[in-house]
Amino acid sequence: MLYARTFISLISMMFVAVPVAQAQETSPVTAIVESWMTSPHGDRKSEAFVHWNKDGAVPEDCATCHSGPGMLDFLGADGSAAGKVDAPAPTGSPVDCVTCHNQAAHDLQQITFPSGEVMTEASPSAICMVCHQGRESSDSVNAAIAGAEDDTINGDLGFINVHYAASGATLFGGAVRGGYQYEGKTYAERFAHVPDFNTCTTCHDPHTTKVVAIDQCVACHKGAETMRDIRITPADIDGDGDAKEGISAEISTLHEKLGEAIQLYAKDVIGKPVAYDAHAYPYFFNDLNGNGTADPDEAKFPNSYKSWTPRLLRAAYNYQFLAKEPGAYAHNPRYAIQLAYDSLEDLSSKAEIDMAGMTRP
Repeated sequence: MLYARTFISLISMMFVAVPVAQAQETSPVTAIVESWMTSPHGDRKSEAFVHWNKDGAVPEDCATCHSGPGMLDFLGADGSAAGKVDAPAPTGSPVDCVTCHNQAAHDLQQITFPSGEVMTEASPSAICMVCHQGRESSDSVNAAIAGAEDDTINGDLGFINVHYAASGATLFGGAVRGGYQYEGKTYAERFAHVPDFNTCTTCHDPHTTKVVAIDQCVACHKGAETMRDIRITPADIDGDGDAKEGISAEISTLHEKLGEAIQLYAKDVIGKPVAYDAHAYPYFFNDLNGNGTADPDEAKFPNSYKSWTPRLLRAAYNYQFLAKEPGAYAHNPRYAIQLAYDSLEDLSSKAEIDMAGMTRP
């Protein structure tokens, strides 16, 4: 409670010109703090904030997003130079009230993505995008595979992990190259939604991070009972004959087929079966018994998959990008579909993959 009262006081002083005690009784600050404390940003016991406890500090490369003081350092809100973290950050310090409610965060409008592209975001979404952008891009994949033969195993290659919930990169799509974008293809850029629902904080409660209620969407998306029921095209994207299912289902089917195609290519083309486990780093493992599943004795770091070809790595990067971006159907569905479709198409140039009926927007 001391921790909660500290931030109640801070936010009270920032937003109301009355004594803190009175503000606690008459303002919604208490409810806001309670919402924050049950949110992912306030979960002090989550892996995102306890991973470095044994080390005693969060290293500079991780501190921006995994420590409130680290973000303040990155923003320059602590008096340091903006744009970098100068020192390790303390553990046990989640994304709290002052992490986002400070002048530097309020003024932030330029966001640099992993590709090096700098985008302007003149809304409260800017502070969200500092972290929710991933840590890799098409550019880093291309740098890794440069000069290598597409279908030859290269021992110098390792899996490139986008590093989770790259929602900002999905939103800006092709402009920032967060997913792997294939040469010669065009990609949807920023997903333009209606003005009242076109920023992170108009669709997500900024304190709980939960998505707004569906009743705010059905005025336009009539008949939808959940967010995932919303459909944006009459096309049967995944070729399953159902042109009424939500766009989320279309993307999920493409994603599932991409996973199957990755395994087919690895087994039939390069002769090195692979299996995926969404909860075990580094996610792709040698499928020792060939059953298509990363069994508990296989999903271990010493059994990490190391038989990468450039073609396989490109597809696996996009598979993980979509696996760790569950909101892609809302953030930029066309971009998500294009990434999955193009990965399937690329693999199908070597493996027998059925893409009959699939459509690329």
